[in-house]
Amino acid sequence: MRNDPRSHGLWEVSAPQAPVTAPLSGAAEADVVVIGAGFTGLSAALHLAEAGKSVIVLEADQIGFGASGRNVGLVNAGMWVLPEAMPQALGPVYGPRLLAVLGAAPAEVFALVRRHGIACEAVARGTLHCAVGAAGLAEITERARQWAALGAPVEVLDASDTARRLGGGRYAGALLDRRAGTLQPLAYVRGLARAARMAGARICTESPATGAGPQGAGRRVTTSEGSVQAAWLIVATDAYTGALFAGLRREQVALPYFNMATPPLPEGVRAGILPGGEGCWDTRAVLSSFRMDAAGRLVFGSVGRLGWADRAIHRAWALRALHRIFPQLSGIGFESDWFGRIGMTADALPRLHMLGKNALAIAGYNGRGIAPGTVLGKALAEHVLGARAIEAMPLPVRPVTPAPLRLAHEAGYSIGAAAAHLLADRI
Repeated sequence: MRNDPRSHGLWEVSAPQAPVTAPLSGAAEADVVVIGAGFTGLSAALHLAEAGKSVIVLEADQIGFGASGRNVGLVNAGMWVLPEAMPQALGPVYGPRLLAVLGAAPAEVFALVRRHGIACEAVARGTLHCAVGAAGLAEITERARQWAALGAPVEVLDASDTARRLGGGRYAGALLDRRAGTLQPLAYVRGLARAARMAGARICTESPATGAGPQGAGRRVTTSEGSVQAAWLIVATDAYTGALFAGLRREQVALPYFNMATPPLPEGVRAGILPGGEGCWDTRAVLSSFRMDAAGRLVFGSVGRLGWADRAIHRAWALRALHRIFPQLSGIGFESDWFGRIGMTADALPRLHMLGKNALAIAGYNGRGIAPGTVLGKALAEHVLGARAIEAMPLPVRPVTPAPLRLAHEAGYSIGAAAAHLLADRI
């Protein structure tokens, strides 16, 4: 986007075109104004419009410009927090409630894709959380035990079964989660936008909000070229939140994450890598992720930003790691790369905020935005519609709280990832 091949990389090339939109111009009115055209904002807009509400979505850039259009494309169930730790973090009411909502979230995503005919390479064949060494195996075994106790269809694979499903690698095992899967994220978010528009929502791109506050019985949001008067405001900008809602941005530590994609692999090679179509990531502190797209490209990612000297470091590391896991890809490199940022919170859980009367925000997906963003956007819509009380939301309302040492942590993520990748396989 914006003529930057490293903003969305492969996803921009392979996604269907976005619906035609225009900036907001002049004064407008709606039942609900949504700021942010990503998974959360567009899911909320879609469900509101389907219920008969008038909705205007304001996007500062283009549909899916933020993390929704740049991520790996893993449709996960749950967050990083272990299931048994969720009630400790959120209490005996919200902890189990959020677990139930997130456990069912991938199925909701895939059902939404089918219902609206969204062409986004959706593959509901599970994910593999790959264990590095004995510590990694212990980690996934405990996670699997906790999910299985809740009835989730999860299984721990041994090293040989893991290697067979991957078509390579030397992992100690893997957690197979059959609820999960993959999709093309930019295609999915554009599909949500198309569905929301067909339901009656209006989407205005290149329309950054410059002001937002109470006016009369509702909220008034301004842009450089217009304004929207609405009864309700939903803020869904996550890690790409701007200065207007600076508190939401300060609550998150931005973690940079990149992806690199091979060319379409030769058919004979392609058939032997991830033959079941699962998406994967490992248990390393500076983790790696990998999955196939519909054209047979292997998409490989990790923590780090692709700027200045960092790009050369991360690209060299990614090639070494790719060829170590899949020796049959020796001689094959990457044809595209891109990166973005993930909003991390102090407790690794998303936050629900009331920003005043009839003003809601959810942020902080911690790299798990596809399925949680979709279902939490729906929950926001249900609250606006009066179908779900604020006390019945999947998350408790919490005050906006700045992340401790945010800037130091952000610098640490970038510097630490570059150092880890520079030294990996060399010491």
